[in-house]
Amino acid sequence: MAPIPRGILATVTAKLSKQMPSSDVRSRFIEFYEKSSFVSVLDQSLMPQTLEVLETNNVQLQVAVDEHVNRLIVSCAIDNLDKGAASQAIQNANIMFGLPEETGLSVGSLK
Repeated sequence: MAPIPRGILATVTAKLSKQMPSSDVRSRFIEFYEKSSFVSVLDQSLMPQTLEVLETNNVQLQVAVDEHVNRLIVSCAIDNLDKGAASQAIQNANIMFGLPEETGLSVGSLK
């Protein structure tokens, strides 16, 4: 547990099916999310921070590979009160109705 007033910091790992250097995996994440209004893949020197996503629908990701054991490591920060079920429903409805994903949702940090 961390002493933060709101938000979630999570780290997930997964075994990779084949050996891949961290730089290749990072490149794939960056390419996948490059047009996303809400997801940022951070520079390698930075870690996700809940303060940076406070009161937004944004997600910060940090991606790496532990090449010794061939495991993907993804850390993320979200504001669970703004990136919750209601915001997900709005975002999904926007996509279904052909609207811009960010319609009606906070994009920038309000910190």
